[in-house]
Amino acid sequence: SHASPTPRLSCSPFPLILPFSSLPPPLSQPLSPQAAMTKLGQWLCGLALLGSAWAALALAPPELQPPAPLRQALLPLPVYLLVAFGCYSLATVGYRLATFNDCEEAAAELQEQIKAARADLRRRGLRL
Repeated sequence: SHASPTPRLSCSPFPLILPFSSLPPPLSQPLSPQAAMTKLGQWLCGLALLGSAWAALALAPPELQPPAPLRQALLPLPVYLLVAFGCYSLATVGYRLATFNDCEEAAAELQEQIKAARADLRRRGLRL
């Protein structure tokens, strides 16, 4: 058995010797759905990042505040972004509705399954 050298973390000026002899292999496949960030998580992270940047600029102490024209545009920025997000959402929903594909094969298969289920229920004595 060949013992590999003890791995060290190189991000610190004082390397840390890890207690195990080998690191796990890097992820070659995508993370599971439970471990991957959901769209909601991505939106919330982006919102938190933008919100903190806005709060840092808008609520800065007087000696660190941006110039007056920038400050006047900065204060209503969350309202503008909310309106823009609403417009984007409406446009996305409208586009998806306009380009929605009909599934003729699936509809025919479903109709056949409904007919079969009705025939089975009639055979068992249920009136429809």
